[in-house]
Amino acid sequence: MSKIQARFARLQSERRKALIPFITAGDPSPAATLPLMRALVDGGADIIELGVPFSDPMADGPTIQRASERALAAGMSLRRVLGIVSEFRQQDADTPIVLMGYANPIEAMGIERFVDDAAAAGVDGVLVVDYPPQESEAFAARLKAAAIDPIFLLAPTSTEQRMRDVGRFGSGYIYYVSLTGVTGAGHLDHGQVAARIPAIREAVGMPVGVGFGIRDAASAKRIGEIADAVVIGSRIIEEIERAGEADAPVRVRALIGDIREALDSLPQGTA
Repeated sequence: MSKIQARFARLQSERRKALIPFITAGDPSPAATLPLMRALVDGGADIIELGVPFSDPMADGPTIQRASERALAAGMSLRRVLGIVSEFRQQDADTPIVLMGYANPIEAMGIERFVDDAAAAGVDGVLVVDYPPQESEAFAARLKAAAIDPIFLLAPTSTEQRMRDVGRFGSGYIYYVSLTGVTGAGHLDHGQVAARIPAIREAVGMPVGVGFGIRDAASAKRIGEIADAVVIGSRIIEEIERAGEADAPVRVRALIGDIREALDSLPQGTA
C-alpha cells in the first residue's frame, strides 16, 4: 500500500474527507516554499500537491500562471523542486507529496532519472497534466515500481473509455476537474459533480478528489458531501499574493484551518 493509499484508508476509517491543497513550488520565492508546505500541514492538509512551474501551461488559470512566472523568474526548476521535497522530508516523513505539472520538464530530465530522483526525494505521487492515460502505461508502471502513485485527471467530458484507462493505469486517487475551464474559475456546478462521481468511482475503483472552482470553506464542504477529497489551489495562491512572503504562512494556515474545520463538520458516513 502506498503512502497516499494508506492516508485515504486511514481517513475512510475515521469517516473524514481528505483535504488536498496546491501551491506552486518557488512562489513567491524558493525560500518561501518550505514554510508554506509546513503551514499547509499545520492547517490540516492530508496531502500536498506541489506544482512544478512551467512556462506554457494548458489547464492553469491566470492565478497559477502568475505563480509559475514568479517561480521561474526566481530560478525554480524541476531539480530544485525535488530538492525542496527532500528537505521537507527531513522534518515530515508522513504527509504525502504529489508533484503536479507538465511533461516537458520531466522529459528534459529523462523519465528514468526523474522517477529515480523523485523516489529518492520522497515524492509519493505524480500528476502530469498532458500525459493522457492511454499513452502512459509504461510511465505509470515505472512510477508504481518506485512506490509512486500515477495520478490522472478526469473531466465532465471524459468518456467511459478514458475512465476505464484511468482505472487501469492510475493509483492513489483521481483528480476530477469539476468544470470545463481552467483553474480558479468560479462557476462550480455542484449538481453536475454529484451526478458524475458515482460513475467515476465505479469505473476507477479508487478515491475521487474534486478541484477547480473551490473557493472557500462553504464550497469545500459542499464538495466534501459527495467526494472523497477536496482539492484547492488558486484561492491559496491568491492569499499568498495578498499577504506577501512574510505573512503568507500564517494566512495560508488560517485558510486551510477553516476548510479543515468545515470538512470535519460533515456528518459521519457522508458519501
